[in-house]
Amino acid sequence: MEIKVLGPGCANCHKMEEMAKAAVKELGIDAQVVKITDVGEIAMNGILSTPGLIVNGKVKHTGKPLPSLEKVKEMIKAEA
Repeated sequence: MEIKVLGPGCANCHKMEEMAKAAVKELGIDAQVVKITDVGEIAMNGILSTPGLIVNGKVKHTGKPLPSLEKVKEMIKAEA
């Protein structure tokens, strides 16, 4: 499973990355969490508002407000 966190490096982007990693750990899923900070690559993935979360190629979240850890776990579990 591949999980992408997309954002230029703002506080919310870091928080989203932390939640994605925590969710993977809590769920016990074998997944790679990749952080993408390049603005061009973010746009190519269809993310116009950061932070973005993509699970197995599907956009699961963009922008604010940030989802809760439980919601992130649900989004990841749906693609497992």
